[in-house]
Amino acid sequence: HGGGGPGSGPVAVAEHLVPFLPVPRIRFDSQRYVLDWEADQSIGSVHPYFGNVGVVLKAFAYVLRLGDLGLAEVSAHACLHANYLQHLLKGTYKLPHDRLCKHEFVLSSEGLAEGVSTTDIAKRLIDFGFHPPTVYFPLIVHEALMIEPTETETKQSLDAFADAMLAIADEAREHPERLREAPTSTPVRRLDQTRAAREPILRHEFGD
Repeated sequence: HGGGGPGSGPVAVAEHLVPFLPVPRIRFDSQRYVLDWEADQSIGSVHPYFGNVGVVLKAFAYVLRLGDLGLAEVSAHACLHANYLQHLLKGTYKLPHDRLCKHEFVLSSEGLAEGVSTTDIAKRLIDFGFHPPTVYFPLIVHEALMIEPTETETKQSLDAFADAMLAIADEAREHPERLREAPTSTPVRRLDQTRAAREPILRHEFGD
């Protein structure tokens, strides 16, 4: 089960929660497998039956293409890339857990500059041409940035990302307004999330 991504694997629950599991459920009726919709206490259907079939097929094709040795190699690359970036950034950003990591690591923007948040850093990364990493997760790290470079990144792209993060850190201290106004290079600028929650527009108003 991918809790932070397109989860499509099995989920296990304790016995007392079984009556509430979603439907349909797969049941073997002594001759064949059938879909069972009969569950009075079920929370109902929460996802189309076939799930994230596109994601599963891509992952399956990737596994078949790489094979045993290839999977071991790209896994090593993912870990190497994460540790490389962690080494480049840990002197500038707070590193809550300073140790070898696997394929991802967590930084914190806490203490970087007064009045600058992780959201500001993430939005500014867009102006540097990078999709922001996962922010504010895990919850146990204040102002968290969870960085997860993939196995297919080149050293040039890793260095470019690190350079952008270091440049943003300098901006946070010297020109914090650039971060608070970011992104500036996108068709849609930063949204007022508080207003959006308090005054939601739930339908489109068409003009004459």
